[in-house]
Amino acid sequence: MYEHFFQCPYCWEEISMLLDPSVSSVYVEDCEVCCNPIELQVGFDDGTLTSFSAIDIEQ
Repeated sequence: MYEHFFQCPYCWEEISMLLDPSVSSVYVEDCEVCCNPIELQVGFDDGTLTSFSAIDIEQ
């Protein structure tokens, strides 16, 4: 697992999530601070994180 730190698009707090480097995908996780749903778009290449975005899905 790969721990990645980023800023929540709702509350702007820095949070972290564990990402699986064997899977490049789009999924939804709740912020550990404000509990709002965040759409995560994650891309890995040879076990290295190549792309990441955290999107406010309630826009």
